[in-house]
Amino acid sequence: MATGPVRLVVIGFCPVTTGRLEELCRRLHTLTDVDAVARALPGSFHVVAADGATIRVQGSVSGLRQVFHARLGEVPIAADRADALAALTGAGIDMDALATRVVCGGMLPPPLSDRSVWAGVSTVAPDHCLLLEPERAREVRWWRPPEPELALEAGAAALRAALITAVDGRRGDTGALSADLSGGMDSTTLSFLAARHTPELLTFRWAEAEAGNDDNHFATQAAAALPEARHLVVAQDELPPIFTDPGSLADTERPYLYPRTLARVRHTARLLAGHGSRSHLAGHGADELFGPAPGYLYRLARRHPLTTVRHLRGHRALSRWPLAAVAAQLVRAGSPAQWWLTQAEQLTGPPPPRRVPALGWGLAPLRAPVWATDDAVAAAREALRATAEHAAPFADDRGQHQYLTALRITAPAYRQVSRLFGAAGVALHQPYLDDRVVEAALAVRLHERVTPWRYKPLLAESMRGLVPDVVLGRTTKGDFSADVRAGRQRNLTALLEVFADSVLADMGLVSPGALREYLLTPHADISRDITTEKLLGCETWARAARQPQPLANRIFLGSDDVPESASGRVHGRDR
Repeated sequence: MATGPVRLVVIGFCPVTTGRLEELCRRLHTLTDVDAVARALPGSFHVVAADGATIRVQGSVSGLRQVFHARLGEVPIAADRADALAALTGAGIDMDALATRVVCGGMLPPPLSDRSVWAGVSTVAPDHCLLLEPERAREVRWWRPPEPELALEAGAAALRAALITAVDGRRGDTGALSADLSGGMDSTTLSFLAARHTPELLTFRWAEAEAGNDDNHFATQAAAALPEARHLVVAQDELPPIFTDPGSLADTERPYLYPRTLARVRHTARLLAGHGSRSHLAGHGADELFGPAPGYLYRLARRHPLTTVRHLRGHRALSRWPLAAVAAQLVRAGSPAQWWLTQAEQLTGPPPPRRVPALGWGLAPLRAPVWATDDAVAAAREALRATAEHAAPFADDRGQHQYLTALRITAPAYRQVSRLFGAAGVALHQPYLDDRVVEAALAVRLHERVTPWRYKPLLAESMRGLVPDVVLGRTTKGDFSADVRAGRQRNLTALLEVFADSVLADMGLVSPGALREYLLTPHADISRDITTEKLLGCETWARAARQPQPLANRIFLGSDDVPESASGRVHGRDR
């Protein structure tokens, strides 16, 4: 799109008309003006703009769509996949980045979790854009989260409008539309929004193995309120068990966070395709936007102490928080830099006490597993210390910072899930990760977005009258521990075989004997399975990364031109 000196292309899902995009582009006089255009567009997309020899490239603020850059000789280049750049430049493994992921696991927060595991490939932060110039590339911050100032009622209205726009734009124009319907608030909301324009919607859910999982009760009531929809429920014995084919690879962009369900996701995508689905709605990102972020109490205590006392009483009654430990965190000052330094110092310390919430600048304390080698721990500790040198909050409020942290940890993995569906011919849509939906959620006062007395109150209020009250009033969350335990028991031999010939052990990052003992030790809960899962993602990625990388069929952006082939995707949806 070119209406002046700046040419602009929108690539991805952006439900606006060409006329609307032209109207916005008339305001473009410099690349800085792209800020306002990007903020005005709904959806989830990449923006590429060019002014003379300079190109601006940016992804989505959630981190679902990212930008990476590297150098090919003397030329700076960019792509939407890190492994594409690795293939083009011949990049190898960044051993320190891999060691840090092996040691810190899935709770490694950004900006360190943003770091590419491909040497020489850099990741642009979601709140930054990349400026490609003839001889250099620069990252510039363009987006800041909204201040959480809206009351719940006003915020719910804004979120309702944003979600309706997000789902309405995803009508199944090129085939049947399907949606998850677990019975939980997140996916059920999307099903009811989609049924407004697609009453013949295909809904889908995995049946539960856990006797105490009440998803079936709520999903059944929700399905009864969608009489024209088709409802597909897959029994546990029809699904691949958890940890099936543990040596399988998601893709080579980065270690996958959820390999235990990899076979199950692929099976689901093929099943939906077989039932005619060409577009599928999933609730990824809702937990990160609407779930608990206890760090909000820190700032609340300084602004509204009486409200803080009421919230603390509720949280302590519900989650049995120890008063002394919570009080110590509330009075303790500290910066993000100090948080990172503390993680480095305590990396090999004892496990953190149970039931103590994280009220600081992270989601959980980082601890090295028993099977990490001394060299791996040393590399991770150095990376943590180096991160402290430039650490800055994503938002002034610790709770808001935690919400953004959670988004940036998981959104890249959700992008990999999208590719798994795409391989089966199904476009996976995740409306909660649309830019305007994210902003609407972040704009609400944190102590109204998070309370000990209600489950996801912001989402519930926003959907009042559109989703059955029985779902919006739900206070439980489905538990799938039984699925995990059964899958681990059935596939333990296969897991042991994967790690018996561990590439990570060859690299000196993992102690094979300690890991085998860890896998064979009886589990009190599924926390060990989660730790194993994150290591498995690193193992399968490292095996593939050691091989020559084929050039991925992805978008490349150099400093000399904007691909004309992209200009046909200035609006509409992903193909």
